[in-house]
Amino acid sequence: MADRRNQADLSATEKRDFVDAVLELKRQGRYDEFITTHNAFIMSDTDDGERTGHRSPSFLPWHRRFLLQFEQALQSVHPSIMLPYWDWTTDRSSRSSLWADNFLGGDGRSGDGRVTTGPFALGSGNWPMNIRVDGRTYLRRTLGVGVRDLPTRSEVNAVLALPTYDAFPWNSGSTGFRNYVEGWRGPNLHNRVHVWVGGQMTTGASPNDPVFWLHHCFIDKLWADWQGLHPSSGYVPASAPPGVVGLQDTMKPWNDVTPEDMLDHTKFYTYR
Repeated sequence: MADRRNQADLSATEKRDFVDAVLELKRQGRYDEFITTHNAFIMSDTDDGERTGHRSPSFLPWHRRFLLQFEQALQSVHPSIMLPYWDWTTDRSSRSSLWADNFLGGDGRSGDGRVTTGPFALGSGNWPMNIRVDGRTYLRRTLGVGVRDLPTRSEVNAVLALPTYDAFPWNSGSTGFRNYVEGWRGPNLHNRVHVWVGGQMTTGASPNDPVFWLHHCFIDKLWADWQGLHPSSGYVPASAPPGVVGLQDTMKPWNDVTPEDMLDHTKFYTYR
């Protein structure tokens, strides 16, 4: 079983392989398909009124499937690649190695937020902004501007201690781990990180910034950690009201996978 690892532990070669595979998916046009999918399912309901990717219990299994598909796409380019995660409780500043020129590149410049360093900068010529929601043709970041601080380990631990997965009314007003880790209640974990990065990460087209995958990989790890702490508290609701994905309901856009299929991450990968 292959491990997903902290990005801070990757070698220079492993970082280069990850970046090269991301760029190759972009060159092939496959990367933009992931952006389009996420943008379609981030907030709005589907045509039949079903909430899927956000503000609902299926937030975590939906993104687990989404990450798996992206990881498999990377592996079609370089078979040994596993998604790394960004532990933003420890790598908390724009000076972290995550933002180095040989990995994801740095902060955006003052004024327009344009990223000018690293492999995803407009000047590299390798990262055209084909799927736009804000009209900008270049990757943007405003690290630490929209919100000053990233979540802390103590805040994460408080959310991990919550004993139930989710609760009625199964939306952004719910109590339970899912809504607190998503960030609509409590210390604001997932959502706050998107705002801290800024730029396209604050939009439905957030995968335009490759840091999206490392952020959501850590969110997935937190779900795995929570599952280990609360083995008797599973996904709810088992039988869902209209507009909510139940345990054995298929998730759009795939229609061949349910939350139940995504509960055991060890069928696919482990974390270290």
